[in-house]
Amino acid sequence: MFAQTYMTRTGKISFNASAQGSPEKIEAVNNEVANILDSKTGDLRFQALIKSFKFERELMQEHFNENYMESDKYPKAEFKGTVINLNEVNFAKDGTYTAKVSGALTIHGVTSNVTVAGTITVKGNTAMLNAKFSVKLKDYKIEIPSVVADKVGKEAAINIETELTKK
Repeated sequence: MFAQTYMTRTGKISFNASAQGSPEKIEAVNNEVANILDSKTGDLRFQALIKSFKFERELMQEHFNENYMESDKYPKAEFKGTVINLNEVNFAKDGTYTAKVSGALTIHGVTSNVTVAGTITVKGNTAMLNAKFSVKLKDYKIEIPSVVADKVGKEAAINIETELTKK
């Protein structure tokens, strides 16, 4: 039987939650994202520890974890879903394929159903997943105090880049 599972523990998720026109950059990167994809069923999972998001400034990271994301109470973000157009992705042939993914995204203890378009690039025994999408902070009960409302946007632009290896 051929291997059908692709995995990584070093996936990358970054976000930008800067308000338009703000001189302050509200950006962070997490390079410790666990990701698994079953190429036979399309089952897709992501898991990211909130405390693994790194900011340019330490104080911003502290506020992010304590005040906004409450990372002690909600230690991780997760996605559990499926590649819904799996028949259009050929894991046996190198190439870049458009992928549509649908599932449950959990952030800050709130789960919402999302559908996201992205790409899966197959190259030998690797599959690279890329996607860009936005989430509304209020949809995940992330409250922004009025004192910083001019710096933090109402949405966060999410960028996912993971390279998975066939297991």
